[in-house]
Amino acid sequence: MSGKTKIAQKMRPDAAKRSAVVAKAPAAKRPGAEDDVKITALKLAAGKLSPEMEAYFRKCDEKLGFVPNVLKAFAFDDAKLQAFVDYRQHVVQSAESLSKLEIEMIATAVSSQNRCFYCITAHGNSVRQLGDPVLGEMMVMNYRAARLSKRQRAMLDFAVKLTTAPWEVEEEDRARLRRAGFGDRDIWDIASVAAFYNMTNRIASAIDMRPNSIYHGQAR
Repeated sequence: MSGKTKIAQKMRPDAAKRSAVVAKAPAAKRPGAEDDVKITALKLAAGKLSPEMEAYFRKCDEKLGFVPNVLKAFAFDDAKLQAFVDYRQHVVQSAESLSKLEIEMIATAVSSQNRCFYCITAHGNSVRQLGDPVLGEMMVMNYRAARLSKRQRAMLDFAVKLTTAPWEVEEEDRARLRRAGFGDRDIWDIASVAAFYNMTNRIASAIDMRPNSIYHGQAR
């Protein structure tokens, strides 16, 4: 064996070393991924969905890339799931003059007062996507720190008061909304959105409902 051949063999890495260099590290698990498997603290088996709810789940998956865990949590009872979806669509999401962003701002500010992990995470993400990341963080932490319009500040002050001290709501609170440009139908809608998310906050907290892990990293 020539001297050149011996030198070349010494310089060539063995197979084990070569494979160690090119081997890929296992993919990192998404933070909170376990919450996509165990979504509540209750052991309720999923029931049979109606064709309408199956279609709604497919629509969510096509539009969002996933089915929100709140819908999966209701899936043990198709009638309850249908009622939840219908109420949210027809009463909450069909507000006459509130924008989608304003609805999500109310949902997040209310959920922040109630410290609802699921709803803060899900609706804070919606505010980040519909508005901007800073606004989303402020709605979660302290909506009063945000530079809001007179209309939006009055809207959130009313929703939060309805959440924390509903017995103190009086005519002056409604008058302030009117001065900010809201009509009586708007006052009904603001109250409906705030009331709905107060209800969902309590259910989510009662059963330890966990948000989809994908929410945590979106629109950051």
